[in-house]
Formats: sequence, structure tokens, C-alpha cells
Amino acid sequence: MGFFDPDARTLSARHRRVYALYELAYTAADFSAAMLFLIGSVMFFYDALRMPATWCFVLGSALFALKPTLRVIRELHFLAIGDYRDLAERAEP
Repeated sequence: MGFFDPDARTLSARHRRVYALYELAYTAADFSAAMLFLIGSVMFFYDALRMPATWCFVLGSALFALKPTLRVIRELHFLAIGDYRDLAERAEP
């Protein structure tokens, strides 16, 4: 198992559970960011809502930045629960 190994999510029941939890978080971040951008876009039609609309875009951008961060953290989590002896044996020529 290596970093961003597509088979990592199926190595064990624990790996499958970790993958599912991170996918839920990823989807929640994606959906929330999209909704903030949509709401912010509508708010920009009204001058009085320009500042809240800007904050919607800032928060939506932060959520979009969270998505790749979640993927990296998930991969580090996989490595933490993986079998290091097996990794070392595969790395040897």
C-alpha cells in the first residue's frame, strides 16, 4: 500500500470505514461550498447584501480548499493503520 493507492480503501473493514467517513466529510464540504457559492451569487443581485455575499464566497472557497486537505489526511490515516512490514517488503528491490 502506498500513498493514494486506489486499493487502500478495500484492505480491511477498518479501511472501508475510514474511507466512508472521509467521503462523507468530502461530500459535505463539496455540497456546502456549492450552496454558499449559489447563495452568494444570488445575494450579489442586491447591493445591500454585497458584504454577506462576499463572506459566502470566502467561506465557500475555504470549503473547496478543505476538500484536497481531507484527501491527504485520509491517505495519512490509511498509512497510519496500514501494515508497515508489508510496505517495507514491497519497497525492497
